Amino acid sequence: MGILNVTPDSFSDGGQFQNNTLALEHAKRIVEEGGEIIDVGGESTRPGAEPVDEVEERRRTIDLVSQLTTSALGPISIDTYKSAIAREAADAGAVLVNDISGMTKDPEMANAVASSESAVVVTYNRGDASESIEIADDMNAFFQRAFLIAEKNGIPREHIWLDPGVGFAKTLEQNVEVLNRLDVVLDFGRPVLVGLSRKSLIGLTLDRVLDDRLPGTLGAHLASLEAGARILRVHDVQEHADAIKMHALVRGITHG
Repeated sequence: MGILNVTPDSFSDGGQFQNNTLALEHAKRIVEEGGEIIDVGGESTRPGAEPVDEVEERRRTIDLVSQLTTSALGPISIDTYKSAIAREAADAGAVLVNDISGMTKDPEMANAVASSESAVVVTYNRGDASESIEIADDMNAFFQRAFLIAEKNGIPREHIWLDPGVGFAKTLEQNVEVLNRLDVVLDFGRPVLVGLSRKSLIGLTLDRVLDDRLPGTLGAHLASLEAGARILRVHDVQEHADAIKMHALVRGITHG
């Protein structure tokens, strides 16, 4: 999954693809370099980012999703926690909703996913970090609730992907633990997405500035594949495609 942020303030690539011409060029590059899904985001979800209203997020994303769909570049994902944006993106051709709130922030999101027959990435995100919780048990309970919400609203189980939510409402230690405990997520029997690309976990662990986090990202992502993850959400598509091919060659395995 290649990241296409059309925002001025995303933590890594903010401001790079704010007009549709540049965004389309980058989307084509994602596919050429081996990306299989294009994840369009119109609001930065980095800690401390200013919220974006629905009107502005619509302006940034919906026409672009339509153009990407027309260009037949492959499956399009919309990175949003707003149900109205999810519905309009689906109407424009998106097939996946990547909701970093795990369908908890907007009470209409589950209905929007169901009625549009979209797939959905449910991210483990409690909203607020707490050092006192047992993170693996809490993650398991969060996903149990998500499946109940999905069932109540008519979202087929086979339309659900799960994301342990590294970087969302967790301490540094808890971010590491959810990666160590991917077995908890895998037990639900649904594809697991991991997104660590250039995140602060890597910067803090290795003492690396943003532009020096690719090697750490690759290491953590390959370990996540070994642990059972199926989808990687990345900025550096070609580097990941190369690393995955070599990893598969050496290990004699097939990723897919």
